[in-house]
Amino acid sequence: MAEKSQITFLWKQIRDKAEGIIPPVSFNAFIKDLEPVDIINRRIYLKAPTELAANTIMKKHAVSLRDAISKSDSGITDFRLVVEGSETYTLEEEEDVADDFKPVPVNKNFTFDSFVVGSSNKFVYAAAKSVAEHPGESFNPLFIYGESGLGKTHLVQAIANHIAKASPEKRVLYTTCENFLNEFIDSMISGKISSRDKGARFRLHYRNVDILMIDDIQFLAKKPGVQEEFFHTFNELSSQNKQIVLTSDRPPKEIATLEERLRTRFEGGLIADIQPPDLETKIAILKRKALERKCPMPDDVLEFLANDSGHDVRTLEGRLTKVLFASKLHEEPISLSLAKLALSESVNESQSTGEITPDSILSAVCGYYKYKREDLLGKGKKADLVKARQIAAYLMCEMLTLPLISIGNIMGGRDHTTIMYSRDKVDELIKLNEKMAKEVDDIKNIILKQ
Repeated sequence: MAEKSQITFLWKQIRDKAEGIIPPVSFNAFIKDLEPVDIINRRIYLKAPTELAANTIMKKHAVSLRDAISKSDSGITDFRLVVEGSETYTLEEEEDVADDFKPVPVNKNFTFDSFVVGSSNKFVYAAAKSVAEHPGESFNPLFIYGESGLGKTHLVQAIANHIAKASPEKRVLYTTCENFLNEFIDSMISGKISSRDKGARFRLHYRNVDILMIDDIQFLAKKPGVQEEFFHTFNELSSQNKQIVLTSDRPPKEIATLEERLRTRFEGGLIADIQPPDLETKIAILKRKALERKCPMPDDVLEFLANDSGHDVRTLEGRLTKVLFASKLHEEPISLSLAKLALSESVNESQSTGEITPDSILSAVCGYYKYKREDLLGKGKKADLVKARQIAAYLMCEMLTLPLISIGNIMGGRDHTTIMYSRDKVDELIKLNEKMAKEVDDIKNIILKQ
């Protein structure tokens, strides 16, 4: 049993936070006079005066009380109520909240085996693999930074896939900073559920995990309210040795308007940068991608594609896609001459009567599926609409040499990881579903004839 003075001190910390969260009338009636009894396994036991009071707290104020615990920085992670002469109360709502955990889907193809390792990324690869094998022990947090398109998302999701396979009981949550921001804003808006309860559920969602991974954390810049929320989330998880993995396009010290207390916490773990690939790594990436698509390429074509391709891996993949598309279009085997044709400035003119643009792709998809453009780019969740939206994103990735971030902006301001997921999803479906493959081919032909 913990010392009484310590129990009382920690309960006061929690109670002070609860007073600012729970309405005054309810706080004074039910929370104020709870008596701390013991702390076991970081759970505080509180004695309620009656079973009626305990039931009321459990039904109406449990989420808010647990929110106060999370915000108190007391080291306490949970609570239980006891009534003299009665059994310990178990919060039914708590079980519902725990069971409600739904991890964000990750790309199953993003594994450590499918990641091409070279001199530019071997350090960050080793760090990511160490975290995957020993979460919460090796480096915490792991902060990966580098330019867009170099494989940060691949590595982070590889960690998620590895842990999910090796330790399926662990709660692994991968998300983007954009999603974190949107969910935080939603938690502040009152609806059928009060904003207070929505805020508590938001915090439970992000703090009741074993591994939290957030892509593009640099978007926290210039958002002090969200930084405050993430600070407490970071502290809560870190205090329990729960693994945190973050990615950014720049190191913590270069993220403008990032609070110093967050900056120091980001820098308290391992910071690993991922550099643009060298020529040998580019060729290895191209060879791997070509084999994945069951289209092996001659070495001279691979070297041609790797040269003068910039340092963005996504651009590299785009060049590969253009050659594969040209081979299919012209019904010719892949050769150096075909590759040069596919990447020449005149290739669009040789394939179609007009230039292929994002607008022409959107027009073709909307016309084929009979959707208005504003619906295609909107937030609608109907299955057929989502499919059309994913196909549009896939075709932009296939037929245009644009960064995923740019395509995301064109597709209604969506995150680049959403575009990546759409691309990979459609690519997988057209291999398995003849109907889907025909629809995509039909739309491609419409685009080429425009």
